[in-house]
Amino acid sequence: MTDQLDHQVTVEDLSALMKRTAGVHVDPVTLRQQSGDGFDTFGLDSLGLLGIVAELEKRYGLGLPEQAERCKTPADFLALVNGALKTGV
Repeated sequence: MTDQLDHQVTVEDLSALMKRTAGVHVDPVTLRQQSGDGFDTFGLDSLGLLGIVAELEKRYGLGLPEQAERCKTPADFLALVNGALKTGV
């Protein structure tokens, strides 16, 4: 399981999670180009983000920081989640 902690959630992963857990389809290229825009720009609300956090916690068997649920942009979310995965916190 050590290799999972080295994994980084990519923009493509986030795009797929947005579609699967919240029903919001955003092209990964668009998500990358507009990663500093708010999640609301893409039609993702706080409950949708909570679903993504829950899915990642389940996938990696790791509790993510509470701040993950409150991230406003994809860029902030990916930075926080990937930092947590790297440190295992």
